Amino acid sequence: MKVLLVEDCTSVAEVIYDYFECTDIELDHAATGNLGLALSQSGNFDCIVLDIMLPGIDGISLCQQLRAEGNNTPIIMLTARDTNNDMLLGLRTGADDYIVKPFNLELLEARIHSLVRRNSGSGFVDKLICGPITLDVNTHQVWRENKEIKLTPICFKILCVLVKKAPHLVSRQQIEDVLWPDDLPDQDILRKHVYQLRTKVDKPFKENIIETVPKLGYRMSINNDQC
Repeated sequence: MKVLLVEDCTSVAEVIYDYFECTDIELDHAATGNLGLALSQSGNFDCIVLDIMLPGIDGISLCQQLRAEGNNTPIIMLTARDTNNDMLLGLRTGADDYIVKPFNLELLEARIHSLVRRNSGSGFVDKLICGPITLDVNTHQVWRENKEIKLTPICFKILCVLVKKAPHLVSRQQIEDVLWPDDLPDQDILRKHVYQLRTKVDKPFKENIIETVPKLGYRMSINNDQC
């Protein structure tokens, strides 16, 4: 497994390097946001561990640019600022997870493995079709009415769960178990990711197909014979 660490603090990077030297994770390092962006754009990494405070391009802007380019590599944000605003900003710009410094290295390793595992797709199923929606679970591409839609990895997973269960209701707990099986966030992050998903999948089109069932969960507003 190849992981890119974008971290400007030499001492922190060295500690992380030393820890992962005896694991199955091959680490590459960038000390600036500009170099981190260039390496990230190569698409050769299974996961990116990204500090928020960086010289050159900051971590938030770097993440935002990658997502705008359609790069869906899983991203874990590192932040020394333990505030909801910082965490939410990172998640809103496309990060999949966050860890607050100082952190346990075993926890970072577990988060990387968990995120890469969840991002690997369904394996034997190539495409899922539900009404106007088509998903390619291997390439993580999404189309609605033949128009390609760029989604973050978490938004893709939510849509994938909804499509697989359509037209049946999917509870919030079921979705959260898929997204965060090991460590459920304290904040109500799911609602914000569903909002992001709707912005991409529903807003540009005439009809909404993602339906909220108050206090229960979500479902695709599709007839039985369309899925």
